[in-house]
Amino acid sequence: QTPFDGVVELDESYFGAKRIRGKRGRGAGGKTVVFGVLKRGNKVYTEIVPDASKATLQKVIRGHISVESVINTDGRRGYHGLVDMGFAKHFRVRHGQNEFARGAQHINGIESFWSYAKHRLIQFHGVARHTFYLHLKETEFRFNHRHDDLYKVLLKMLRKDPLK
Repeated sequence: QTPFDGVVELDESYFGAKRIRGKRGRGAGGKTVVFGVLKRGNKVYTEIVPDASKATLQKVIRGHISVESVINTDGRRGYHGLVDMGFAKHFRVRHGQNEFARGAQHINGIESFWSYAKHRLIQFHGVARHTFYLHLKETEFRFNHRHDDLYKVLLKMLRKDPLK
């Protein structure tokens, strides 16, 4: 499904315990950083990244988004320089200044996915680190096929590529 094109939304989220004593802020207490790309009205792609640095995020962006895309992000500095990398348009919303949407410029879709993923994963009362990737990808699959009959989708996949 990649590279994504058209209007895309980018954001990172942190998964882990609510709060570990003494640690505050972004990435506090060994949280897992997940980067997400959402094509508006279509599919989402997630990837666990080691950190939310500019170099790490741009590596993922370069590999999964077409240069003709219109990119929407929050005001994080890790997203600076996307137009210099050759992307057509890059719009930012400044959450720190209480700006969450400016017309069609928003990241509400990917924020909605983060809410869905966290709500779904909280049902397990904690997920082991070594199985988190599988839970995340299942959540991504369910979100991408939210308008489909999952039984029929899985049956079609198993017919195409049967288990051995």
